[in-house]
Amino acid sequence: MARALIIIPARMQASRLPGKPMADIAGEPMIVHVWRRAMAAEVGRVVVATDSAEIASAVRGAGGEAAMTRADHQTGSDRIFEALNRVDPEGDFDTVVNVQGDLPTLDPGLVRACIEPLAVKGPHIATIACAIKLAEERTNPNVVKVIGTPIGTDRLRALYFTRATAPHGDGPLYHHIGMYAYRRQSLERFVSLKPSPLEMRERLEQLRALEDGMRIDVALVDTVPLGVDTPADLERARRELGRR
Repeated sequence: MARALIIIPARMQASRLPGKPMADIAGEPMIVHVWRRAMAAEVGRVVVATDSAEIASAVRGAGGEAAMTRADHQTGSDRIFEALNRVDPEGDFDTVVNVQGDLPTLDPGLVRACIEPLAVKGPHIATIACAIKLAEERTNPNVVKVIGTPIGTDRLRALYFTRATAPHGDGPLYHHIGMYAYRRQSLERFVSLKPSPLEMRERLEQLRALEDGMRIDVALVDTVPLGVDTPADLERARRELGRR
């Protein structure tokens, strides 16, 4: 597996849970938990990209690396692209992984799984998904579904992403997990694009890539990490990590 540069975008201005990267979980800020789990994947260098001196200080205090970025980025992809060019201006890393900063219980194996589709020529971007097991998730618009065609064992080529219940008919539905591995040139191409019509309609940034003809391959995994978006999510993470 090629060595990768993992970049974790983090900002304090989350709409539903302001300041969440610094939320205390088992004695450490959430962003530090995410950094540790990204490091445990052992696929390469890990950098937290932030516009907050407080977040950067917390990461550095734990022994991690942080890159300060502009405060006006519209998306995490824009932030990681700035950080990439700051920390790797010589282009030593060809693979860049965007790991969300609100996954304190992340299984490090998911990071490795996300990178694997880029081991072959073809895909510009790789991501991961898990078969939906709970009936209520099939109709929940906050559970993003990926529609894809099988291209091998536990692998799909993405055709569409949606908040709707799709595809129709018998068969599994797949919960898309918002982690992405990019070829460096693909990330540069992606951030140069304007928001696309379907992206704005579904509020799903990855549709911009599909609408531009980029190929996204999906590795199927067997677990969904807990994303912390609400106070209830935070309490669940505290309970889970407090038992370890």
